[in-house]
Amino acid sequence: MSTEANKATVRRWVEGGWNGGNLNLIDEMYTPDFMIHDPSAPNFQGGTEAFKGFIGGFRTALPDIHFTIEDMIATGDIVVWRWTARATSLGPLMGIPPTGKRATVTGIVISRFDENGKWAEDYINWDTLGLLQQIGVVPTPGDEPVRAGR
Repeated sequence: MSTEANKATVRRWVEGGWNGGNLNLIDEMYTPDFMIHDPSAPNFQGGTEAFKGFIGGFRTALPDIHFTIEDMIATGDIVVWRWTARATSLGPLMGIPPTGKRATVTGIVISRFDENGKWAEDYINWDTLGLLQQIGVVPTPGDEPVRAGR
């Protein structure tokens, strides 16, 4: 597939999947053995069903999540995309109860597509710490330290 077709696939997923919540797109757009490499998800087993669970978990915790693609570069079977996401903590996330606080985070994904234009793999780096700080579960530098028993 062409680099432009792969970039269009990324745009379609971000709008329909992340922003629109249409997880059925995963069966259409991704290889059955799709894999993510994300430090915040070290136990991801791979495959489309696991990916649906991964995305569903974020969309349950952050139901108003909205991604904006800031930049996109493509060469061969690789698309690199930089994004900003905004959301409110309204459900449990990574074992953390909801806080009702809003957050804005950024990240970069390096996506690889197979010869048929199916999404095969992602290398993900995003501001997980910033999200946890903004929703109030990790102190930010300069905050008063949290003390046991308070």
